[in-house]
Amino acid sequence: MAESQIAESPVHIEVLPNASGIQIGEQKYYFVSGNQYVSSKEQAPLIQLLQPIPDASHTRDREISPPNSACFPGTRTDAIRTIVAWADSTLLWNTHVLWLYGFVGCGKSAIALAIALKFERRNRLVASFFFFRNTGDRSRMTKFAVTLACQLAAAIPEAAPFIKKAVAEEPGLLGSSLVAQLRRLVYEPFKAAAKRARLLKTFLLKGPFLIVIDGLDECEDRKDVEAFIDDMLDFFKKNPLIPLRFLITSRVEQHISGHLKNDQVRLENLVNHCSRNDIDTFMDTCFEEEKKRNPVIGAYIQEHGDWPVKKDKDKLVDHIDGSFIFASALFEYIVDPTDDQSTPMDRLPDALNMNPGLDTLYAQTLSRSQHLPHFSDVISALALTFEPLPIIGMAELLGIQSFEVVRVLVNLQAIIHIPGTDDLPVTMCHTSLRDFLTTESRSGSFFTPPSHHLYLSYRCSTLHDGRRLDTAATLYSIRHFAKHIEQFTRLPPTAQGPLPRAPQTLDALYTHILAKSQSHPHFSDIISTIVLVIEPLPAAGISKVLGIEILEVVGVLVTLRPVIDLPDAVDSPVTICHPSVHQFLTTEGRSGRFFVLPSYHLKLSYHYFSLNLEHLLSHTPLSPTVIRSSEWRVRSRWHWREFVEAISEPSIYDELGQFTNLAPKTSPYPHIFSFTRLFFWVFQDPDYKPQQTLSALIKCLESLASALALECDHAPEKWLQQPFYELITNSLVKTSFVGPLEIHQDQAMALQQIVHRVEAAIRAKCPGDVSEHSSDSSVDEIYMQPRLGDWTVMSVYFLLKWIVSHAQTGMNPAGPGVTCVLSLDITPKGNFSQITISTQPHTQPSATQPDLPYVEVDYVQ
Repeated sequence: MAESQIAESPVHIEVLPNASGIQIGEQKYYFVSGNQYVSSKEQAPLIQLLQPIPDASHTRDREISPPNSACFPGTRTDAIRTIVAWADSTLLWNTHVLWLYGFVGCGKSAIALAIALKFERRNRLVASFFFFRNTGDRSRMTKFAVTLACQLAAAIPEAAPFIKKAVAEEPGLLGSSLVAQLRRLVYEPFKAAAKRARLLKTFLLKGPFLIVIDGLDECEDRKDVEAFIDDMLDFFKKNPLIPLRFLITSRVEQHISGHLKNDQVRLENLVNHCSRNDIDTFMDTCFEEEKKRNPVIGAYIQEHGDWPVKKDKDKLVDHIDGSFIFASALFEYIVDPTDDQSTPMDRLPDALNMNPGLDTLYAQTLSRSQHLPHFSDVISALALTFEPLPIIGMAELLGIQSFEVVRVLVNLQAIIHIPGTDDLPVTMCHTSLRDFLTTESRSGSFFTPPSHHLYLSYRCSTLHDGRRLDTAATLYSIRHFAKHIEQFTRLPPTAQGPLPRAPQTLDALYTHILAKSQSHPHFSDIISTIVLVIEPLPAAGISKVLGIEILEVVGVLVTLRPVIDLPDAVDSPVTICHPSVHQFLTTEGRSGRFFVLPSYHLKLSYHYFSLNLEHLLSHTPLSPTVIRSSEWRVRSRWHWREFVEAISEPSIYDELGQFTNLAPKTSPYPHIFSFTRLFFWVFQDPDYKPQQTLSALIKCLESLASALALECDHAPEKWLQQPFYELITNSLVKTSFVGPLEIHQDQAMALQQIVHRVEAAIRAKCPGDVSEHSSDSSVDEIYMQPRLGDWTVMSVYFLLKWIVSHAQTGMNPAGPGVTCVLSLDITPKGNFSQITISTQPHTQPSATQPDLPYVEVDYVQ
């Protein structure tokens, strides 16, 4: 809340007005929302690199960047004199930090502004930073250090080279901790520059330099505030002679007072400097100005004499009790030009009867608009939005007309700053109004429940249609949708709903957003991919993995912008905006038709396998995609494991069968994928082995037969001779084992028929690949490569053919109803260059359940 509104004169700059014959090098003047950065050609890149907050300093336009506080002429002289005396002291052992604290509305920001302006005129102001809650970066510590550094470079050019050097030498500095940034960009550059002759002379003749930090309690990053204080005090402890002072103002809050109540800090309670005369001067001047411009008051004075009379004015000053914000708000209430139901003379007695403090004033002022349509929405938006919006932006966000917003706000000018145009932000006179509105015990019927964040999330989601890209409301919704969701999800379930308005729950909101895209033919694939991938993919990556046009991907992603973060570049990752979206999509009881089935991991495993196989069949030895191929194999394996873990084994066969039967023409290798995955599942992976080993082997052979019949027209011999490690995994894997196989007679016959189909297909398409590998059942040992990854598709086929021949032979002497049990063992031989696999057939009646032997697995290094 402004203690008074003081018109500032335009910036006037004279450069050597009486000089002649002078050459001036290039200078660049940066005016950013009222902040002036004057920089040489060398310093300009530094400003562009650091990207300071444009409206954080004392030079900002206070009309649109609160707090709009300034000391009324002739007031606060005692407090200002005390601070100036401390800051002017050249005693090197004097305290480096002064903490000015006090209650809401006692004028801390106004005094901070006055001190900053005074020391700027003395050329001893290094920087200033005015925190203000819910104003984006100005309520965070994210850009605190870089903003101070830019002001330091402008105020003390000798420090600029040291700042630039720090950034150049430490590429990660701008993304590092607050403490590291303050040390390298502010403290150390100032310390280095302070050794220069000009700064030493200034210090010795005039006094130390000053940094002003106002409203530290307004910063939302409490841990960073504590780190800033502790590191600042540590720096001064190690550098007691440095000519730098910090003025910090704030309310008394534990995370600040617990760190600033220190022998190194001078404490000043502003209450001790609040003079009744200051309030009296302020009210006198305000009433005198109002008398000149208010015809109603002028007419009353002509008829009844002076107003207000001294007795009432003195009573009003006593009632205010030293609070400038209360004085200003109370005055605005009394002379409010929008209240045509009563006159200032009628409202003065009401003001005298108000309970001291702001809550009564807030409630009485808000009650003027409470009966109007959209009052609750407008007030809730003021209280809960993360940065102030202009009238037109607030209207667009809420889905109402601008005049409806104005109609609510125009009655509230005693507590809310309404700008002169619809495109400048509406701000609260003081953040205590937000505290009032969000504290139910204080605000009563004006309470803004935190559950209203869900409605604001919904309103944000309606602006992601891509048609209004540059409006204040659309930009706000893109930046802060996830923040509103986060605030809502932090509430206990009892406070989340159901709400009295749509959407009533968070799930209803997500359902509403997703329903806009569900008709797109690739919607399910795209959302499932975003949810299940190992790490986020860019739009171009989603397009490549799914084999669809990137424009189709982007078309769906644009409609999903409320729930995903869609970057501007197609090669930047697409991410889910909040964990609750992922939880919703992966919980069937919540998401219903939008549930992302865990079985979709099968499709993702196939898509990566397909990319890799396509590459293997077409790439040249020096292809630059070899590294990407390895990445595809790893991701295919990971998604297969997720698929196997997520569902039951019978469902695995069902899903795999449906996938291979229904795979579209754009998926050319489903049977090859099924064959390789099933074979590795049986033979290689000791942690995820199938329980129905025979079923897996049967389906493995069936997939190989279908692959040869349907999918091997393109370079079949190349695929058949491909080592498995290039198909499935990016490393040479160790061999493990199947286990005992219990085979019925009809199963043995079916296996034999499948083998005949495979061999016929191989002979038809690549007859040279059918070699003399033995499949004679009288041979009990065959020799394979020691590592499974070295096996080829052909060697796997001969192994399976040999196993089937043993099964068939084991059936021959037996009659119907007999089961053949094959016991296979893997044993390292020799110098571990080969593995011997032996089989021994056994027969037992099927009615008797055999005790299947334990199969020991030996891993070969």
